[in-house]
Amino acid sequence: MDVPSKFHTQKGYELAEQNKLTAAMEDYLEMICRLSREEGYTRVHLLAKHLNVKPSSASKMVDHLKESGLVQAERYGYIRPTPEGIALGDYLLYRHNLLNQFLCYINHSDNELEQVERIEHFIDERTIRNIAIFLESAL
Repeated sequence: MDVPSKFHTQKGYELAEQNKLTAAMEDYLEMICRLSREEGYTRVHLLAKHLNVKPSSASKMVDHLKESGLVQAERYGYIRPTPEGIALGDYLLYRHNLLNQFLCYINHSDNELEQVERIEHFIDERTIRNIAIFLESAL
């Protein structure tokens, strides 16, 4: 009898976590929360500018995040994270900053933005906790 393998392709792992946000959704929510910190809201044109995308692309993603209950948005108006969006966005910002701190530490650099952006979506919460513990003891 064949025993099913525990290995999957990257797409297979993604499909196994279908209730999880996509990497793009995480990027947008993270930026919405970052931009909303001061005013409590942002707008599509600012979101598009900061993510280097077209406003139409940003608008479509805001609609997806709205359908997911993570943001409140009015057509051509303000975008505000919901309480659930704030909680998740705060974690995404924490994860981003922690990974940047960790990579700067091990690479002896000041900023690892590009590398963080490439890997942050693939690291689970347990690993983030362990990186935080490591950095607390190392710094």
